[in-house]
Amino acid sequence: MKKTASAWTERLGLLAALLLMLAAAPAAAHGYIVRSIPENRAVLERAPARLQYWFSEGLEPEFSSITVRDQAGNTVADGGVPDENPALLAARLPTDLPDGAYVAELRVAFASDGHVITETRVFFVGQEVGGVSGAAASDQANTLEVIWRALALPAGLLLLGTFALYSGVLLPAWGSSAYRAGGLPPRLMRRLSAVIAAGLAAALVGNILAILQQAMVLFNADIGQVFAQNLWSIVRVGTRFGDLWNARMLLLALAAALYAASLYFRQERPELVRPLWTANAWALALAVGTFSAGSHAAGSLLWPWAGVFVDWIHALAVALWAGGLGALALALPVALAPYSGETRRAALLAVLNRFSRLATVCVALVITTGLYSSLNWIESPADLTGTTFGGALALKLILAGGLLAVGLAHHVALRPERYRRWQAVARRVSGFIATLRLEAALALLVVAAAGLLTATPVPVPDFAQTAPPPGASQTVDGLDISLTITPGGPGVNTYDVVVRQGGQPADDLAVRVQMVDPALDRRGAWEAAENAGDVLYVSVGDEINRAGDWWALVDVTRADGVTTRAAYAWTISEAAAVLQSRAPNVFNLLALAGVLAALLWAAYPSARRLYARLDLNPATVTIALGGTAATVLFIAIGAVVIQNTQAQYEATLNPPPTVINPTLPDAASLARGRALFESACAGWTGRDLQLLVERLPRTRDEELFIAVWDGWRGLPPCDTNLSDDQRWDVVNAVRALE
Repeated sequence: MKKTASAWTERLGLLAALLLMLAAAPAAAHGYIVRSIPENRAVLERAPARLQYWFSEGLEPEFSSITVRDQAGNTVADGGVPDENPALLAARLPTDLPDGAYVAELRVAFASDGHVITETRVFFVGQEVGGVSGAAASDQANTLEVIWRALALPAGLLLLGTFALYSGVLLPAWGSSAYRAGGLPPRLMRRLSAVIAAGLAAALVGNILAILQQAMVLFNADIGQVFAQNLWSIVRVGTRFGDLWNARMLLLALAAALYAASLYFRQERPELVRPLWTANAWALALAVGTFSAGSHAAGSLLWPWAGVFVDWIHALAVALWAGGLGALALALPVALAPYSGETRRAALLAVLNRFSRLATVCVALVITTGLYSSLNWIESPADLTGTTFGGALALKLILAGGLLAVGLAHHVALRPERYRRWQAVARRVSGFIATLRLEAALALLVVAAAGLLTATPVPVPDFAQTAPPPGASQTVDGLDISLTITPGGPGVNTYDVVVRQGGQPADDLAVRVQMVDPALDRRGAWEAAENAGDVLYVSVGDEINRAGDWWALVDVTRADGVTTRAAYAWTISEAAAVLQSRAPNVFNLLALAGVLAALLWAAYPSARRLYARLDLNPATVTIALGGTAATVLFIAIGAVVIQNTQAQYEATLNPPPTVINPTLPDAASLARGRALFESACAGWTGRDLQLLVERLPRTRDEELFIAVWDGWRGLPPCDTNLSDDQRWDVVNAVRALE
């Protein structure tokens, strides 16, 4: 009977070792749209020049596309990811698009992990058309992705947990110099070697499936096409997913090489086995980190750098706890086989006491880091109760709670002197073997929820960014000039200029755009707008760096050299900007504090040992404290000095203007200014005027106003009878010489 139970435990332990690590694996789900122009189901008076959709993270340009169809299903436009913004999907629409319903089909491949989603959005020109609707992106997990993740990540965690168990638990508990090859009995080393070999094989298979599945999804191809057309190699060298996959495979190859070297040298150089196995833990910790680098923690709107670090700590803690538990479940039957009675129990307790201390710290890290990561995506109770992600997370938490309860019972049973009041519970698990079976069975149940969670899309936050982009049209000198700024808030914006003449496309034009902040008397450089075809000219810039009043100047030069000015005054709002970050709430801060507290607790034993080794006599302590205080003081003083110096430098370069130009430099102002310049500033000629024109890009309007009033170098003052408004017209006219 004991032999049968032992065999059953061993088989169950093998399954648990391969699957348990998903129990607390970090979720990696799809990104989402954070801003769209136009909004879904928007009703527009006329068609926009372009459709634009901003996402929460970067996209793979080669595998992301947008197709626009009319209500009859005909393709009217297509587009992709522009070079200047990898998180934007855009399509140029033809001019004079007729009234009706239009469907934008979005196919999006996220760069972080290669997830591909398809979504359709609708907009109407003229009037809303009934019976036309879009389809949201699926919130279901990809089955093949769940399979490869259920192999690759658990295998990596099992490998790391096995090597950490060997060096941190088994060697201190059972190690002996009598066993030269690895310090443990040969039967146990053989079992650990078998676990490592199985883990390496599973990791290899899982990662091969990963690159194949990614190629199938990105190219929308079957497995035969992936092999026949070598599509997997394109994904390997041409995507961020492929870059991380290459790094992971190199680290796994290094781990395999170190493991093979330990097998090769175990007879001739047995003393090398231990350092080779210990070194493997570091290589596998980096390999596990590639999953965090490819998770959506990097695309979090809340401190992405912290998200990636916390995700990695989460995975490492899972590896040491769950991966080590899986390896321990497989090692115990072999290790304890020669023993019985009290000898067997003493050997078991020697290992479990050490592993329990390690597991306690890891569980604290798993809980705190998991809570922090979940709060990045769960912002309201509805996200937990009304989404697939929330349901999978809740199921995982319930099952993981049972798993933690069994682990807590083991912890209590191993410390009877500390938990006397709980001895009734401790006696129920004092045999350990039966409850280890229960723990493994619970782990298998957790896998069903965690495997789904790993590939399930996160809830899409309600950003409510519905502010329309600024746009206006002017007719100047027979040209109809329209300008739209998208998204229209502080940050990087696209300037779309549409030019027509008499309702017809105007050809052979040179268009340039300049943004001006009149309140601070700052202006960006003139940017040439690229001819995108079909009367659209496009420029991109990041000059708009704050909310407030701005001017946009558009100069259109025809083939005959005549330049026409259109000028627009805007009030830029933060509400129109693409959301790139969010402020933490109190729960995020508390969760981060919990992570830091758990890390400090984990580091405490090492810090205490270091403290015990230090020579802490009064003189040493005084010098150390004084040096530390002086260093902190110097750093603080240096930071303040640098900050003040930068502020002074900025104020020196761009002091606040004492007079502000209130006159929009439109065509009317330029016409008035030119006439006044010729009559009131007749002496402004020659080399000094040429020099002033050359300096215009770095000369502020305030300086030009003073020059008109007082003169500049050899240029005399303009007519003293000019009013301030007239002088500003002259300033605008001089500025137009640039």
